[in-house]
Amino acid sequence: MLIGELSRRTSVNAHQLRYYEAQGLLEPERGANGYREYGSDAVVTATQIKWLLEAGLSTEEIAFLLPCATGPGPELMPCDDVLEMLRARQRGLDDHIDTLVRSRRTLREFVEATERQASSYVLSGACDA
Repeated sequence: MLIGELSRRTSVNAHQLRYYEAQGLLEPERGANGYREYGSDAVVTATQIKWLLEAGLSTEEIAFLLPCATGPGPELMPCDDVLEMLRARQRGLDDHIDTLVRSRRTLREFVEATERQASSYVLSGACDA
């Protein structure tokens, strides 16, 4: 199938499919006319890549995991180091979320303190608000 058909069957834009190819994640054949030609297995592969990207994995991580992917869903065989890599990525996301939660809490404290200050300035007539 050509790239347009693969795009329709996977809901992945053609430019993204070309990006997958550039990253070594998809390997189409080239027809005599130079067009990319994908086998039926490319539907499953492109769908797997889409799922793994949605999980926040990098293309390098996906290249490592892709040989262990089974079926169109987010299922992986327990290949060597797969679970450790996924757990490490999950820990990184958890750490990032914790940092964002702390940042939001601190920012909220700044907003509340500034609002209190603004109220006291207005009440005291110190501001032309």
